[in-house]
Amino acid sequence: MESGLRVHDRWVVPDVELRERFSRSSGPGGQGVNTTDSRVELSLDLAASPSLPEPLRARALDRLAGRLVNGVLTVTASEHRAQLANREAARERMAALLREAIAPPPKRRRPTRPSRAAKERRLAEKKRRSQRKRDRRVDGD
Repeated sequence: MESGLRVHDRWVVPDVELRERFSRSSGPGGQGVNTTDSRVELSLDLAASPSLPEPLRARALDRLAGRLVNGVLTVTASEHRAQLANREAARERMAALLREAIAPPPKRRRPTRPSRAAKERRLAEKKRRSQRKRDRRVDGD
């Protein structure tokens, strides 16, 4: 594994800030599922992380507020039989979550009005549609 979790091209979380816990997984694995600790919990103390710049930390804490417990973000992975595969899956999931949380907010939509031609096209299409439906009637209207 590489040293650190690459979240962004300018932000790598050092391995010392990440905490991994292993436990028994409830997924597939045959007889080995009861003996191997293949489930992975990857945690990062986001509130106290020195590797994250302050403006990005504030944005991430705000966006991930529902997922944090005392400022700690935890991701679990247990979909694979092998512990190593689950470790990689948890790291990828954590990186994706953090990448999404520190992304800049989207540009505000500038309100616009439809042009006169667009309004006329819409009304002309409505008239054509109503005329088509009128022509389908059988009752003599």
